[in-house]
Amino acid sequence: MLFTKAISLLLAGSFLLAPCAAAETKAAEPAAVECAAAMRAPAKKETERAQFTLRSPKGDLTAEIAVFYKKGKHGIQEMGREWVSAESDVIALCRLNAKDAVNAELSFNGKSFTYIPEEKGIYCDYEHSLQNALAAMKEGKTEAKLITREYAPEVTVKMLKERTQKLSSFTTYFDGGNLPRVHNIALAAKRIAGTVLAPHAEFSFNERVGKRTEQNGFQVANVILGGEFVPGVGGGVCQASTTLMNGALLAGLRVTESRPHSLPVGYVKPSLDAMVSEYSDLRFINPYDFPVYLAAETGTNFVRFIFYGKPNGKRYVTESNVRYRIPPPAAEIVEGEEDKIIRAEKDGIASESYLLVYDNRGSLISRTLFRRDTYAAQQGKFQTAPKQEEGEENGDTENSQEKNSEIP
Repeated sequence: MLFTKAISLLLAGSFLLAPCAAAETKAAEPAAVECAAAMRAPAKKETERAQFTLRSPKGDLTAEIAVFYKKGKHGIQEMGREWVSAESDVIALCRLNAKDAVNAELSFNGKSFTYIPEEKGIYCDYEHSLQNALAAMKEGKTEAKLITREYAPEVTVKMLKERTQKLSSFTTYFDGGNLPRVHNIALAAKRIAGTVLAPHAEFSFNERVGKRTEQNGFQVANVILGGEFVPGVGGGVCQASTTLMNGALLAGLRVTESRPHSLPVGYVKPSLDAMVSEYSDLRFINPYDFPVYLAAETGTNFVRFIFYGKPNGKRYVTESNVRYRIPPPAAEIVEGEEDKIIRAEKDGIASESYLLVYDNRGSLISRTLFRRDTYAAQQGKFQTAPKQEEGEENGDTENSQEKNSEIP
């Protein structure tokens, strides 16, 4: 009976071990039943440890994974793989490789620019890196690559150089022998150099340069006061402000405050000067969406201002016209030891200035009146020596008259 049952189990596809086949007696029937039950149970899972490597540009990470398999009639069969620390491992490797982009920077010393190069950033794609690594592991592969890519910073050196091109420069000249005046011009220029005018911000000459006092470093030189050139602290500063204003006009900045001198000046055309004092300022606005940088240069006989920024494709030109001249009043005559000119007489001027704007093809876009002024005529002042009466040079006048009276 037991033998017949064993044959039927074999025909049903069961695999009998030798102990089960050897049970031929009725006494062995319980053992055969136990053996058959064991063969119907699923095979036991076994676990092994393996290594999986995730490679990256800044180093590799090797993790330990679990491999599950079972032994069956056809040998060892893998049941699956498990990487318990996959998420934390990919995060750790992303942190090692990821890098924020660094924007390029510039420094400006009032004369030139220094550029600090940008650095590209590295982005780590965590989601796709994890998915690819787990898929590779399940396929039985032993390694995968971390997914990274470079990205550009928001600001590059190229961008900064495009924003710091020369917009304009303007130069005026002076007598290098007048040392106090040269000092005052150079001091004002030095305090303006290095100015960074933010977008839509307004520049004030008086705020930037400060009061023209000896305590503030200025010296005594000629200034125009009451229609005359007289000694005063800060003489020459108006040449710096005038030079600066012309540079601002040529750079396309909008001058919001400027006033003429009471007398014409020789270093710039009429209606293009900028007189500054305690009560008169030079102001202009940066109309652009980018900063404007002010540089200055001074030499033994010149002052120059250079404006830097991002060109807008337009060219700015100034124009000065004399409308008519005003004759000076009669000269003032004073007596002195000798004949000499104390102050030369000069015509007054009625003038106007315009700002012309051209496009990048050279076509005139606009011609706008900038200022209309009147400069006073300068009265001459002459010194003359007193005239001598006849005979004084030849001796006694009285004796001469006596001799004359003797003539018949």
